[in-house]
Amino acid sequence: MYTEFVSTRDRLVDSTRELLWERGYVGTSPKTIQQRADAGQGSMYHHFAGKEDLAVEAIRKTAAEMRASVEAQLSAPGTAAERIAAYLRRERDVLRGCPIGGLTQDPEVMITPALRAPVEETLGWLRDRLADEIRQGLARGELRPPLDPAATATSLVATLQGGYVLARAADNAEVFDQAIAGVLALLAAHTTAT
Repeated sequence: MYTEFVSTRDRLVDSTRELLWERGYVGTSPKTIQQRADAGQGSMYHHFAGKEDLAVEAIRKTAAEMRASVEAQLSAPGTAAERIAAYLRRERDVLRGCPIGGLTQDPEVMITPALRAPVEETLGWLRDRLADEIRQGLARGELRPPLDPAATATSLVATLQGGYVLARAADNAEVFDQAIAGVLALLAAHTTAT
């Protein structure tokens, strides 16, 4: 599964990332992490103080990758509305859910400040980044008032995360696509003719 060039520490973090996405925090045991990473118990505790410490590192790595991906999408050519649409429509494994947003459904994550912090920070960053994009679109005349950047960004993130939930409940990715199409139609009502 892993090549000899991947460090034990990296294998532990990557295995934890996948397990958190698949099973959540409570459903991820140290033994399962070690088995998936092909690492011994001693190796795990050599690199990390325990499961929580490892999970924080895994969540932070997932969050960093998510931010980089969003930033690349929102920095691409086009209008603010086009970039936002491209981000919301990008290829994703809808039925697996969001690896960050899904953690909000894990009670242990939400009551553990160290685990909750990177989740809260990342979703807050996403709202802020989308709000900035909307502000820029308004300033460039690509979007029309009255469009509140913070409220609109929050609605976009809520639709995205809710779309995952609805699609998973229906076991049908098309439900996610419908949610995205609906919110983008609302955004399109505020775009200017080009």
